[in-house]
Amino acid sequence: MLWIVDEEAGKAACLADEPDVSVSFAGNLFEALRHLETSEFDAVIATVPLLDTCPELLIDEILQLGTRSPIILHAPEANFGDAVRWTKLGVCQVLQNEANLADALAAAASSRQIHSLAAHLSLPSAPPWRKLLIGQSLKMHHVAETIRLIAPRRCTVLISGETGTGKEVVARCIHAASNRSQFELVAVNCSALPENLLEAELFGHVKGAFTGAIGHRIGRFEQAQRGTLFLDEIGDMPLALQSKLLRVLQEREFQRLGSSETIRVDARVIAATNVNLVEKVREGSFREDLYYRLNVVPIVVPPLRERTVDVELLVRYFIEKICRNEGIPTKHVSDAVIERLQGCEWPGNVRQLENAVEMAIALCGDRSILYPADFPIPKRARVSDMAYQPFVAVPDQGLDFDKIVGSIELNILEQALRKTGGNKKLAAEMLGLKRTTLAAKLKSLSHSGENAACVL
Repeated sequence: MLWIVDEEAGKAACLADEPDVSVSFAGNLFEALRHLETSEFDAVIATVPLLDTCPELLIDEILQLGTRSPIILHAPEANFGDAVRWTKLGVCQVLQNEANLADALAAAASSRQIHSLAAHLSLPSAPPWRKLLIGQSLKMHHVAETIRLIAPRRCTVLISGETGTGKEVVARCIHAASNRSQFELVAVNCSALPENLLEAELFGHVKGAFTGAIGHRIGRFEQAQRGTLFLDEIGDMPLALQSKLLRVLQEREFQRLGSSETIRVDARVIAATNVNLVEKVREGSFREDLYYRLNVVPIVVPPLRERTVDVELLVRYFIEKICRNEGIPTKHVSDAVIERLQGCEWPGNVRQLENAVEMAIALCGDRSILYPADFPIPKRARVSDMAYQPFVAVPDQGLDFDKIVGSIELNILEQALRKTGGNKKLAAEMLGLKRTTLAAKLKSLSHSGENAACVL
Protein backbone atom coordinates (compact mmCIF):
# COMPACT_ATOMS: atom_id res chain seq x y z
CA MET A 1 0.00 0.00 0.00
CA LEU A 2 0.98 3.67 -0.31
CA TRP A 3 0.78 5.77 2.86
CA ILE A 4 0.75 9.57 2.49
CA VAL A 5 1.74 11.14 5.79
CA ASP A 6 3.84 14.11 6.91
CA GLU A 7 5.84 12.13 9.48
CA GLU A 8 6.65 8.45 8.96
CA ALA A 9 7.96 7.69 12.44
CA GLY A 10 5.72 5.25 14.24
CA LYS A 11 2.95 5.38 11.66
CA ALA A 12 3.42 1.75 10.59
CA ALA A 13 3.15 0.46 14.14
CA CYS A 14 -0.44 -0.69 13.71
CA LEU A 15 0.64 -2.83 10.73
CA ALA A 16 3.80 -4.23 12.30
CA ASP A 17 2.10 -7.54 13.03
CA GLU A 18 0.83 -7.91 9.47
CA PRO A 19 3.57 -9.83 7.61
CA ASP A 20 1.80 -9.62 4.25
CA VAL A 21 1.52 -5.84 4.28
CA SER A 22 4.15 -3.88 2.35
CA VAL A 23 4.10 -0.15 3.02
CA SER A 24 5.55 2.62 0.83
CA PHE A 25 5.59 6.15 2.26
CA ALA A 26 5.09 9.53 0.63
CA GLY A 27 5.70 12.72 2.56
CA ASN A 28 3.50 14.91 0.38
CA LEU A 29 1.12 14.90 -2.59
CA PHE A 30 3.90 15.34 -5.17
CA GLU A 31 5.75 12.24 -3.93
CA ALA A 32 2.49 10.28 -3.83
CA LEU A 33 1.65 11.10 -7.44
CA ARG A 34 5.16 10.07 -8.51
CA HIS A 35 4.67 6.69 -6.81
CA LEU A 36 1.22 6.20 -8.35
CA GLU A 37 2.43 6.99 -11.87
CA THR A 38 4.91 4.09 -11.76
CA SER A 39 3.35 1.52 -9.41
CA GLU A 40 0.05 -0.10 -8.51
CA PHE A 41 -1.01 -0.34 -4.86
CA ASP A 42 -3.72 -2.33 -3.10
CA ALA A 43 -4.73 0.90 -1.35
CA VAL A 44 -3.75 4.52 -0.87
CA ILE A 45 -4.00 5.72 2.72
CA ALA A 46 -3.61 9.40 3.57
CA THR A 47 -3.36 10.73 7.11
CA VAL A 48 -4.92 14.19 7.20
CA PRO A 49 -4.35 17.02 7.71
CA LEU A 50 -1.38 17.24 5.34
CA LEU A 51 0.81 20.32 5.26
CA ASP A 52 0.91 20.83 1.50
CA THR A 53 -2.67 20.12 0.45
CA CYS A 54 -6.30 19.71 1.48
CA PRO A 55 -8.16 16.35 1.33
CA GLU A 56 -10.34 17.51 -1.59
CA LEU A 57 -7.33 18.34 -3.78
CA LEU A 58 -5.59 15.13 -2.73
CA ILE A 59 -8.60 13.03 -3.77
CA ASP A 60 -9.00 14.86 -7.09
CA GLU A 61 -5.33 14.55 -8.06
CA ILE A 62 -5.20 10.83 -7.25
CA LEU A 63 -8.40 10.07 -9.18
CA GLN A 64 -7.18 12.08 -12.17
CA LEU A 65 -4.37 9.55 -12.57
CA GLY A 66 -6.95 6.86 -13.23
CA THR A 67 -5.70 4.59 -10.45
CA ARG A 68 -7.99 1.78 -9.37
CA SER A 69 -6.46 1.72 -5.90
CA PRO A 70 -9.06 2.44 -3.19
CA ILE A 71 -8.45 5.67 -1.28
CA ILE A 72 -8.68 5.55 2.52
CA LEU A 73 -8.49 8.69 4.64
CA HIS A 74 -7.17 8.43 8.19
CA ALA A 75 -8.68 11.59 9.68
CA PRO A 76 -8.75 11.63 13.51
CA GLU A 77 -10.43 15.06 13.63
CA ALA A 78 -13.00 14.46 10.89
CA ASN A 79 -16.70 14.81 11.62
CA PHE A 80 -19.69 13.07 10.06
CA GLY A 81 -20.15 15.80 7.42
CA ASP A 82 -16.51 15.52 6.36
CA ALA A 83 -16.85 11.75 5.92
CA VAL A 84 -19.96 12.09 3.74
CA ARG A 85 -18.37 14.83 1.59
CA TRP A 86 -15.13 12.92 1.02
CA THR A 87 -17.02 9.72 0.21
CA LYS A 88 -18.98 11.53 -2.49
CA LEU A 89 -15.70 12.73 -3.97
CA GLY A 90 -14.45 9.16 -4.34
CA VAL A 91 -12.98 8.02 -1.00
CA CYS A 92 -13.49 4.35 -0.18
CA GLN A 93 -13.42 4.73 3.60
CA VAL A 94 -12.85 7.38 6.29
CA LEU A 95 -11.30 6.24 9.57
CA GLN A 96 -10.76 8.11 12.81
CA ASN A 97 -9.08 5.32 14.75
CA GLU A 98 -5.61 4.29 13.54
CA ALA A 99 -6.10 0.85 15.06
CA ASN A 100 -8.66 0.06 12.32
CA LEU A 101 -6.24 0.68 9.47
CA ALA A 102 -5.10 -2.93 9.17
CA ASP A 103 -8.70 -4.15 8.76
CA ALA A 104 -9.45 -1.36 6.30
CA LEU A 105 -6.39 -2.25 4.23
CA ALA A 106 -7.37 -5.92 4.12
CA ALA A 107 -10.88 -5.01 3.00
CA ALA A 108 -9.55 -2.60 0.35
CA ALA A 109 -7.16 -5.21 -1.03
CA SER A 110 -9.98 -7.74 -1.28
CA SER A 111 -12.35 -5.31 -3.00
CA ARG A 112 -9.64 -4.37 -5.50
CA GLN A 113 -9.04 -7.97 -6.43
CA ILE A 114 -12.78 -8.62 -6.79
CA HIS A 115 -13.78 -6.40 -9.67
CA SER A 116 -17.02 -8.24 -10.38
CA LEU A 117 -20.02 -7.46 -8.25
CA ALA A 118 -21.33 -10.97 -8.74
CA ALA A 119 -18.26 -12.31 -6.98
CA HIS A 120 -18.51 -9.59 -4.36
CA LEU A 121 -22.10 -10.43 -3.54
CA SER A 122 -21.19 -14.08 -2.98
CA LEU A 123 -18.82 -13.21 -0.15
CA PRO A 124 -20.11 -14.35 3.24
CA SER A 125 -18.86 -11.06 4.71
CA ALA A 126 -21.01 -8.90 2.41
CA PRO A 127 -23.87 -7.38 4.45
CA PRO A 128 -27.35 -8.49 3.36
CA TRP A 129 -28.40 -4.97 2.32
CA ARG A 130 -25.46 -4.69 -0.11
CA LYS A 131 -26.84 -7.62 -2.09
CA LEU A 132 -29.91 -5.50 -2.90
CA LEU A 133 -27.84 -2.73 -4.48
CA ILE A 134 -26.74 -4.12 -7.84
CA GLY A 135 -23.82 -2.23 -9.33
CA GLN A 136 -20.04 -2.10 -9.44
CA SER A 137 -19.69 1.32 -11.08
CA LEU A 138 -17.96 4.14 -9.25
CA LYS A 139 -21.21 6.06 -8.80
CA MET A 140 -22.96 3.07 -7.24
CA HIS A 141 -19.96 2.52 -5.01
CA HIS A 142 -20.41 6.09 -3.76
CA VAL A 143 -24.10 5.43 -3.09
CA ALA A 144 -23.27 2.23 -1.19
CA GLU A 145 -20.59 3.91 0.90
CA THR A 146 -22.94 6.78 1.78
CA ILE A 147 -25.55 4.24 2.89
CA ARG A 148 -22.98 2.51 5.08
CA LEU A 149 -22.04 5.81 6.73
CA ILE A 150 -25.52 7.17 7.40
CA ALA A 151 -27.48 3.98 8.14
CA PRO A 152 -26.70 3.91 11.88
CA ARG A 153 -27.74 7.56 12.25
CA ARG A 154 -31.18 9.04 12.73
CA CYS A 155 -30.70 11.80 10.15
CA THR A 156 -33.31 12.44 7.48
CA VAL A 157 -32.34 11.44 3.94
CA LEU A 158 -33.50 12.86 0.62
CA ILE A 159 -33.06 10.47 -2.33
CA SER A 160 -33.31 12.03 -5.77
CA GLY A 161 -33.10 10.52 -9.23
CA GLU A 162 -35.00 9.89 -12.42
CA THR A 163 -37.99 7.57 -12.57
CA GLY A 164 -36.99 3.92 -12.41
CA THR A 165 -33.47 4.41 -11.05
CA GLY A 166 -34.17 2.48 -7.84
CA LYS A 167 -34.80 5.14 -5.19
CA GLU A 168 -36.99 2.83 -3.11
CA VAL A 169 -34.28 0.15 -3.25
CA VAL A 170 -31.84 2.68 -1.78
CA ALA A 171 -34.34 3.53 0.96
CA ARG A 172 -34.75 -0.16 1.81
CA CYS A 173 -30.98 -0.56 1.92
CA ILE A 174 -30.68 2.30 4.41
CA HIS A 175 -33.37 0.74 6.57
CA ALA A 176 -31.85 -2.75 6.35
CA ALA A 177 -28.40 -1.43 7.28
CA SER A 178 -29.70 0.56 10.25
CA ASN A 179 -30.37 -0.42 13.85
CA ARG A 180 -34.08 0.00 13.06
CA SER A 181 -34.10 -2.95 10.67
CA GLN A 182 -35.95 -5.21 13.14
CA PHE A 183 -38.89 -2.80 12.94
CA GLU A 184 -41.07 -1.93 9.97
CA LEU A 185 -40.31 0.16 6.92
CA VAL A 186 -43.56 1.87 5.91
CA ALA A 187 -43.84 3.33 2.40
CA VAL A 188 -46.26 6.05 1.30
CA ASN A 189 -46.65 7.41 -2.26
CA CYS A 190 -47.44 11.10 -1.82
CA SER A 191 -48.77 11.46 -5.37
CA ALA A 192 -51.24 8.58 -5.17
CA LEU A 193 -53.79 10.17 -2.82
CA PRO A 194 -55.67 13.50 -2.67
CA GLU A 195 -54.74 15.91 0.12
CA ASN A 196 -57.46 14.97 2.64
CA LEU A 197 -56.86 11.24 2.29
CA LEU A 198 -53.07 11.65 2.36
CA GLU A 199 -53.25 13.52 5.66
CA ALA A 200 -55.39 10.77 7.18
CA GLU A 201 -53.02 8.18 5.71
CA LEU A 202 -50.00 9.80 7.37
CA PHE A 203 -51.43 10.81 10.74
CA GLY A 204 -54.47 8.57 11.18
CA HIS A 205 -57.92 9.68 12.32
CA VAL A 206 -60.60 9.09 14.93
CA LYS A 207 -64.19 8.07 14.31
CA GLY A 208 -66.24 10.88 12.78
CA ALA A 209 -63.23 13.03 11.88
CA PHE A 210 -64.60 13.40 8.34
CA THR A 211 -67.30 11.92 6.14
CA GLY A 212 -66.62 8.23 5.78
CA ALA A 213 -64.45 7.99 8.93
CA ILE A 214 -66.52 5.21 10.44
CA GLY A 215 -63.81 4.04 12.82
CA HIS A 216 -60.49 4.77 14.44
CA ARG A 217 -57.37 4.36 12.26
CA ILE A 218 -53.64 4.41 13.00
CA GLY A 219 -51.61 6.45 10.53
CA ARG A 220 -48.36 5.61 8.75
CA PHE A 221 -46.23 7.56 11.22
CA GLU A 222 -47.50 5.41 14.09
CA GLN A 223 -47.04 2.24 12.04
CA ALA A 224 -43.41 3.25 11.49
CA GLN A 225 -42.75 3.76 15.22
CA ARG A 226 -39.08 2.90 15.94
CA GLY A 227 -38.73 2.01 12.26
CA THR A 228 -38.54 3.99 9.00
CA LEU A 229 -41.13 5.99 7.06
CA PHE A 230 -40.44 6.27 3.33
CA LEU A 231 -42.19 9.19 1.63
CA ASP A 232 -42.01 8.61 -2.10
CA GLU A 233 -42.68 11.41 -4.62
CA ILE A 234 -42.42 14.00 -1.84
CA GLY A 235 -42.41 16.78 -4.45
CA ASP A 236 -46.12 16.13 -5.10
CA MET A 237 -47.18 16.69 -1.48
CA PRO A 238 -49.73 19.56 -1.20
CA LEU A 239 -48.45 22.78 0.38
CA ALA A 240 -50.93 22.70 3.26
CA LEU A 241 -49.74 19.26 4.26
CA GLN A 242 -46.08 20.21 3.93
CA SER A 243 -46.33 22.51 6.97
CA LYS A 244 -47.75 19.68 9.06
CA LEU A 245 -44.99 17.34 7.95
CA LEU A 246 -42.41 19.98 8.86
CA ARG A 247 -43.79 20.16 12.39
CA VAL A 248 -43.60 16.40 12.80
CA LEU A 249 -39.98 16.38 11.62
CA GLN A 250 -39.06 19.20 14.00
CA GLU A 251 -41.08 18.27 17.08
CA ARG A 252 -41.43 14.51 16.60
CA GLU A 253 -45.10 14.73 17.52
CA PHE A 254 -48.50 15.05 15.79
CA GLN A 255 -52.25 14.71 16.30
CA ARG A 256 -54.65 12.37 14.55
CA LEU A 257 -57.38 13.98 12.47
CA GLY A 258 -60.29 14.87 14.73
CA SER A 259 -58.29 14.38 17.94
CA SER A 260 -56.57 16.75 20.37
CA GLU A 261 -54.30 14.06 21.77
CA THR A 262 -50.61 14.62 21.02
CA ILE A 263 -48.70 11.52 19.98
CA ARG A 264 -44.93 11.26 20.22
CA VAL A 265 -43.24 9.37 17.39
CA ASP A 266 -39.76 7.94 16.83
CA ALA A 267 -39.58 7.19 13.12
CA ARG A 268 -36.75 7.91 10.74
CA VAL A 269 -37.95 9.71 7.61
CA ILE A 270 -36.52 9.00 4.16
CA ALA A 271 -37.99 10.99 1.27
CA ALA A 272 -37.58 10.49 -2.46
CA THR A 273 -38.28 12.64 -5.52
CA ASN A 274 -37.81 12.50 -9.27
CA VAL A 275 -38.27 16.26 -9.68
CA ASN A 276 -35.97 19.17 -8.91
CA LEU A 277 -37.14 20.39 -5.50
CA VAL A 278 -34.97 23.51 -5.74
CA GLU A 279 -36.98 24.53 -8.81
CA LYS A 280 -40.24 23.80 -6.98
CA VAL A 281 -39.05 25.98 -4.09
CA ARG A 282 -38.39 28.82 -6.57
CA GLU A 283 -41.86 28.30 -8.07
CA GLY A 284 -43.43 28.45 -4.60
CA SER A 285 -44.91 24.95 -4.78
CA PHE A 286 -42.56 23.47 -2.17
CA ARG A 287 -41.64 24.94 1.20
CA GLU A 288 -38.03 26.02 1.47
CA ASP A 289 -37.81 25.19 5.18
CA LEU A 290 -39.16 21.69 4.54
CA TYR A 291 -36.65 21.17 1.73
CA TYR A 292 -33.72 21.94 4.04
CA ARG A 293 -35.23 19.79 6.78
CA LEU A 294 -35.47 16.83 4.39
CA ASN A 295 -32.17 17.41 2.61
CA VAL A 296 -29.95 16.67 5.62
CA VAL A 297 -28.15 13.90 3.72
CA PRO A 298 -28.80 13.94 -0.04
CA ILE A 299 -28.30 10.80 -2.13
CA VAL A 300 -28.47 11.04 -5.93
CA VAL A 301 -29.19 7.74 -7.67
CA PRO A 302 -27.52 7.88 -11.11
CA PRO A 303 -29.50 7.06 -14.27
CA LEU A 304 -28.63 3.80 -16.01
CA ARG A 305 -27.05 5.58 -18.99
CA GLU A 306 -24.37 6.93 -16.62
CA ARG A 307 -23.46 3.46 -15.33
CA THR A 308 -23.64 1.18 -18.34
CA VAL A 309 -20.96 -1.00 -16.76
CA ASP A 310 -23.73 -2.23 -14.42
CA VAL A 311 -26.05 -3.36 -17.23
CA GLU A 312 -24.59 -6.88 -17.47
CA LEU A 313 -24.90 -7.47 -13.72
CA LEU A 314 -28.47 -6.17 -13.69
CA VAL A 315 -29.47 -8.31 -16.68
CA ARG A 316 -28.10 -11.50 -15.11
CA TYR A 317 -29.69 -10.61 -11.76
CA PHE A 318 -33.10 -10.02 -13.37
CA ILE A 319 -32.89 -13.23 -15.41
CA GLU A 320 -32.20 -15.28 -12.30
CA LYS A 321 -34.91 -13.49 -10.31
CA ILE A 322 -37.60 -13.77 -13.00
CA CYS A 323 -36.84 -17.40 -13.84
CA ARG A 324 -36.91 -18.31 -10.15
CA ASN A 325 -40.27 -16.57 -9.68
CA GLU A 326 -41.68 -18.28 -12.79
CA GLY A 327 -40.34 -21.68 -11.73
CA ILE A 328 -38.45 -22.22 -14.99
CA PRO A 329 -34.79 -23.06 -15.74
CA THR A 330 -32.47 -20.05 -15.78
CA LYS A 331 -31.96 -18.51 -19.22
CA HIS A 332 -28.60 -17.45 -20.60
CA VAL A 333 -27.53 -14.47 -22.69
CA SER A 334 -24.75 -13.97 -25.21
CA ASP A 335 -22.19 -11.17 -25.24
CA ALA A 336 -24.06 -9.72 -28.21
CA VAL A 337 -27.15 -9.26 -26.03
CA ILE A 338 -25.15 -7.45 -23.35
CA GLU A 339 -23.50 -5.25 -25.96
CA ARG A 340 -26.89 -4.39 -27.44
CA LEU A 341 -28.42 -3.55 -24.07
CA GLN A 342 -25.41 -1.47 -23.05
CA GLY A 343 -25.94 0.58 -26.20
CA CYS A 344 -29.46 1.67 -25.26
CA GLU A 345 -30.39 4.97 -23.60
CA TRP A 346 -32.93 3.44 -21.15
CA PRO A 347 -35.06 6.52 -20.38
CA GLY A 348 -37.00 4.34 -17.93
CA ASN A 349 -33.72 3.27 -16.32
CA VAL A 350 -33.45 0.05 -14.28
CA ARG A 351 -37.21 -0.50 -14.24
CA GLN A 352 -37.34 -0.38 -18.05
CA LEU A 353 -34.40 -2.79 -18.28
CA GLU A 354 -36.14 -5.25 -15.96
CA ASN A 355 -39.32 -5.04 -18.04
CA ALA A 356 -37.31 -5.70 -21.22
CA VAL A 357 -35.72 -8.78 -19.67
CA GLU A 358 -39.10 -10.06 -18.45
CA MET A 359 -40.61 -9.59 -21.93
CA ALA A 360 -37.71 -11.44 -23.56
CA ILE A 361 -38.09 -14.38 -21.18
CA ALA A 362 -41.85 -14.49 -21.72
CA LEU A 363 -41.59 -14.50 -25.52
CA CYS A 364 -38.56 -16.77 -26.03
CA GLY A 365 -40.58 -19.91 -25.38
CA ASP A 366 -38.59 -22.96 -24.30
CA ARG A 367 -35.27 -21.65 -25.60
CA SER A 368 -32.54 -21.59 -22.97
CA ILE A 369 -30.61 -18.76 -24.64
CA LEU A 370 -31.79 -15.17 -25.19
CA TYR A 371 -30.66 -13.51 -28.43
CA PRO A 372 -30.42 -9.83 -29.43
CA ALA A 373 -33.61 -10.19 -31.46
CA ASP A 374 -35.48 -10.91 -28.19
CA PHE A 375 -34.80 -7.31 -27.16
CA PRO A 376 -36.34 -5.10 -29.88
CA ILE A 377 -34.92 -1.86 -28.52
CA PRO A 378 -33.33 0.72 -30.84
CA LYS A 379 -29.60 0.94 -30.37
CA ARG A 380 -28.08 4.21 -29.21
CA ALA A 381 -25.75 5.93 -31.62
CA ARG A 382 -22.12 5.88 -30.54
CA VAL A 383 -19.11 7.84 -31.74
CA SER A 384 -17.54 4.57 -32.85
CA ASP A 385 -20.53 3.54 -34.99
CA MET A 386 -19.92 3.64 -38.74
CA ALA A 387 -23.32 5.30 -39.16
CA TYR A 388 -22.28 8.24 -37.00
CA GLN A 389 -21.46 11.32 -39.04
CA PRO A 390 -21.10 14.83 -37.59
CA PHE A 391 -23.23 17.27 -39.56
CA VAL A 392 -21.28 20.36 -40.55
CA ALA A 393 -22.73 22.58 -43.25
CA VAL A 394 -20.04 24.16 -45.44
CA PRO A 395 -21.15 27.72 -46.33
CA ASP A 396 -20.48 29.27 -49.73
CA GLN A 397 -17.81 31.52 -48.26
CA GLY A 398 -15.99 28.52 -46.80
CA LEU A 399 -15.00 27.79 -43.20
CA ASP A 400 -12.01 27.42 -40.89
CA PHE A 401 -11.34 23.68 -41.17
CA ASP A 402 -8.93 23.42 -38.23
CA LYS A 403 -11.25 25.37 -35.96
CA ILE A 404 -14.29 23.24 -36.78
CA VAL A 405 -12.43 19.96 -36.42
CA GLY A 406 -10.91 21.20 -33.16
CA SER A 407 -14.32 22.08 -31.74
CA ILE A 408 -15.65 18.61 -32.67
CA GLU A 409 -12.64 16.94 -31.03
CA LEU A 410 -13.06 19.02 -27.89
CA ASN A 411 -16.76 18.22 -27.70
CA ILE A 412 -16.07 14.47 -27.94
CA LEU A 413 -13.33 14.63 -25.30
CA GLU A 414 -15.57 16.61 -22.93
CA GLN A 415 -18.42 14.10 -23.38
CA ALA A 416 -16.12 11.21 -22.54
CA LEU A 417 -14.80 13.01 -19.46
CA ARG A 418 -18.33 13.77 -18.26
CA LYS A 419 -19.33 10.12 -18.65
CA THR A 420 -16.30 8.95 -16.65
CA GLY A 421 -16.59 11.60 -13.94
CA GLY A 422 -13.43 13.36 -15.10
CA ASN A 423 -11.28 10.21 -15.07
CA LYS A 424 -8.85 10.76 -17.96
CA LYS A 425 -7.65 7.15 -18.07
CA LEU A 426 -11.16 5.74 -18.41
CA ALA A 427 -12.11 8.46 -20.91
CA ALA A 428 -9.07 7.57 -23.02
CA GLU A 429 -10.05 3.88 -22.95
CA MET A 430 -13.60 4.80 -23.99
CA LEU A 431 -12.26 6.66 -27.03
CA GLY A 432 -9.52 4.16 -27.91
CA LEU A 433 -6.75 6.63 -27.08
CA LYS A 434 -3.73 6.58 -24.83
CA ARG A 435 -4.10 8.70 -21.70
CA THR A 436 -1.12 10.82 -22.73
CA THR A 437 -2.70 11.42 -26.14
CA LEU A 438 -5.98 12.51 -24.57
CA ALA A 439 -4.19 14.83 -22.14
CA ALA A 440 -2.13 16.36 -24.96
CA LYS A 441 -5.25 16.93 -27.09
CA LEU A 442 -7.07 18.57 -24.19
CA LYS A 443 -4.14 20.86 -23.49
CA SER A 444 -3.71 21.77 -27.15
CA LEU A 445 -7.41 22.41 -27.79
CA SER A 446 -7.90 24.36 -24.55
CA HIS A 447 -4.89 26.58 -25.20
CA SER A 448 -5.91 27.21 -28.80
CA GLY A 449 -9.16 28.70 -27.57
CA GLU A 450 -11.39 26.30 -29.46
CA ASN A 451 -14.78 27.04 -28.01
CA ALA A 452 -16.95 27.16 -31.10
CA ALA A 453 -20.18 25.24 -30.83
CA CYS A 454 -20.03 21.78 -32.30
CA VAL A 455 -23.05 20.94 -34.48
CA LEU A 456 -23.71 17.20 -34.30
